[in-house]
Amino acid sequence: MNTSEKMKDILCTARSAARELAVAGRDKKDKALLEMASSLELSKDEIKKANLVDIEKAEKNGKTKAFIDRLKLDDERIDAMVAMLRDVAKLDDPVGKTLEKKRRPNGLLIEKVSVPIGVIGIIYESRPNVTADCVALCVKSGNVAILRGGSDAINSNIAVYNALKKGAEKEGLLKGSFILIEDTSREMIDAMLSAVGGIDLVMPRGGESLISEVASKSRIPVIKHYKGICHVYVDSKAKLDMAENICINAKVQRPGVCNAMETMLVHEKVAGVFLPRIAEKLFKNGVRIKGCAKTRDILKGSAVEEATEKDYYTEWLGLVLSVKVVTSLSEAVEHISKYGSSHSDAIVTEDKKAAAEFTACVDSAAVYVNASTRFTDGGEFGKGAEIGISTDKIHARGPMGLEELCSYKYIVHGCGQVRS
Repeated sequence: MNTSEKMKDILCTARSAARELAVAGRDKKDKALLEMASSLELSKDEIKKANLVDIEKAEKNGKTKAFIDRLKLDDERIDAMVAMLRDVAKLDDPVGKTLEKKRRPNGLLIEKVSVPIGVIGIIYESRPNVTADCVALCVKSGNVAILRGGSDAINSNIAVYNALKKGAEKEGLLKGSFILIEDTSREMIDAMLSAVGGIDLVMPRGGESLISEVASKSRIPVIKHYKGICHVYVDSKAKLDMAENICINAKVQRPGVCNAMETMLVHEKVAGVFLPRIAEKLFKNGVRIKGCAKTRDILKGSAVEEATEKDYYTEWLGLVLSVKVVTSLSEAVEHISKYGSSHSDAIVTEDKKAAAEFTACVDSAAVYVNASTRFTDGGEFGKGAEIGISTDKIHARGPMGLEELCSYKYIVHGCGQVRS
């Protein structure tokens, strides 16, 4: 069977399942999610064994520590997936909600009601936890997920998928309610991206090259973010202890993810005191600093590299940090506007006026005051999980949870009205 025929069969199964899943009641969906959680928990050893195969292959191929960190599934991360499934089951059902209701002068009652999008294609790379996140959110929101993970995590993805499928089948969830494509060829991606009428929305999750390729090739609507070039701006009126904790967390806690800080901006009034303090901690955590001329002047004698124009456009996804000293909040905002990716940016300040100006002027999906950018995450936002983070402005922005996986339709009630 060639790629086109495979995709035709997948879409036929998915569209059939989508019709039934769209009208499944909350009780049925929640029971399936809880059974999937239990099955995942019982399959922990099989999942870790499969994951080890992927990790050993990644190490053999010389993949970075950040890459291997994203790939890794240990007890803690599997437990987190189990908890996520149970958390999503507790959330309100987003389907069938009346979003708006109005009675027209002619007597028509017009209701705006939330409905599933339909069939969602998810194309992702080296994070096998995405398999569980996307399945959970799609099942709860009445959407069918077609998952195509990368070759680097294929064994892990299959193990997670099989555990979820076993739980779903035990609860009687229709076959095809979520589908993992084990064919990791580029031809299969091309087939997905041309499946107009079969797939309703595509969500790419991975590096900039993957997302750019998907966005340029797709004949189906795509929701995406290209990069996570996140900034923390330390204002002249920041509490420096707080700023230090926020910046260390934003850069070091998990540097290989899209909501980690990639550039730190520091107001010149506090740079002389703050930079030596933060640099010491950054160096202790193995962070390379690439600084502007003022940064290098303040940190003389330390191993600060010269920051280039290209560096400020770079998503490091590792223990490298661009640093710039700015003369004002306006300069910080201008820098973020020029070099940022509209993902997540933060200000640390005790000045309410400065905070208000920053949140109004920085056009990102998530803008923080006195908190780490690492919170841009579906779970942290109370959504249970996320299917992805959008930096687009149409339909959804920021972490996409259950509500963002729904569209709506109008249901119009009449009593014989005709239009004159």
